[in-house]
Amino acid sequence: MLGGMKILVIGSGGREHAIVWRLSRDSSSPTLFCAPGNAGTAALAENLPLKADDLAGLLAWAKENRPDLTVVGPEVPLCLGIADLFAAEGLRVFGPCRDAARMEGSKRFSKEVMTAAGVPTALAEIHTKTDEAIAALDRFTLPVVIKADGLAAGKGVIIAQTRQEAEDAIRSMLDEGVFGNAGAQVLIETFLDGEEASILALVDGEHTVLLPPSQDHKRVFDGDQGPNTGGMGAYSPAPVVTEAMLPEIRERIILPVVRELKKRGITYKGVLYAGLMIGPGGSIHVLEFNVRFGDPETQVVLPRIGGDLIPVLEACIDGTLSDDLVTIRPEAAATVVIAAKGYPGAYAKGTLITGLEEAAKVENAIVFHAGTARKEGATVTAGGRILAVSALGADLRSAVDRAYATVRLIGIEGAHYRKDIAHRAFKA
Repeated sequence: MLGGMKILVIGSGGREHAIVWRLSRDSSSPTLFCAPGNAGTAALAENLPLKADDLAGLLAWAKENRPDLTVVGPEVPLCLGIADLFAAEGLRVFGPCRDAARMEGSKRFSKEVMTAAGVPTALAEIHTKTDEAIAALDRFTLPVVIKADGLAAGKGVIIAQTRQEAEDAIRSMLDEGVFGNAGAQVLIETFLDGEEASILALVDGEHTVLLPPSQDHKRVFDGDQGPNTGGMGAYSPAPVVTEAMLPEIRERIILPVVRELKKRGITYKGVLYAGLMIGPGGSIHVLEFNVRFGDPETQVVLPRIGGDLIPVLEACIDGTLSDDLVTIRPEAAATVVIAAKGYPGAYAKGTLITGLEEAAKVENAIVFHAGTARKEGATVTAGGRILAVSALGADLRSAVDRAYATVRLIGIEGAHYRKDIAHRAFKA
């Protein structure tokens, strides 16, 4: 690939900074744009004043500037059909079409596809009427999982420990509309016990290549306590997913879904992210599918990918994906998310961030910006999750230690982070 390739990355978080960072390291030295981006992407790409869900604005820019490749970070524009809009204009997009994006946009659709494809997943019932949903609880044991059908910014899953909690969750979604249209249908699911892991699979419509397994930390406080967040850290590899499990994940989970979608006239191209529950005996069930790179999993998976990334993304678009295109580095990676005071609740913006220059000097560490902005020559906070500090190491222990050493160089008043990233791996 000749230099001068133009690439647009859509999104503004740590995942998008990681994608921009990784693309910037390709041998083709592409010209990068990020919409809307953040203070971190601004150092590597031209940030565009276009929000990720402004499909009309993004399409107008793309028609005028003709990027050679567009990489879509978040799920919302994919579920709104940005890949279809761009493709109709002859623009190359890495990300699934609108129909395929229903695998994340509708838990009901995803469950139907999994069931038809014989993919191991929790038993579920789907309801739109409160009284019928509450009556259905009689057929489930506690704890029970209540899910909003649509996109709810990662907040639409409630693990109810008591009957009252389950009923309250159902009423909040169906009667009170706490998640709007996303909660107009609810899924009641059996609770699966075990350890969660994430698999990001590249898909070209027919073939798939699994990227290294990772594990996210959803709860805000150490010891997996407190409310769920968008993710407080991650690490890769995740020892709970053994090498022997990977062929099973590919053959029993990813490929059956791709084939079932094909049967329905839907060609899946992009990343298919399987959120897995690994049971005590090594059983594997799918908790959910997402249709894009995970956040913060991307911040530990992409640093472990060697070689050039652009040919891999293009192979997914062209239907020419093969195992030999993807090189996995042997090092482990860990990322620690620094969050604003009050997150995941209300938090302030505009707090000064110090120490970024010192952190940038740490070898084999990368500070990915998430909720940041530039103001009067300084970098300030602009979101709940502010930074994802990633590091590579010869093993997981050294990667985690290096990430924390880098975190300690950064100053943000009132900010907090978990001190136990990868604790499950170390216990194992």
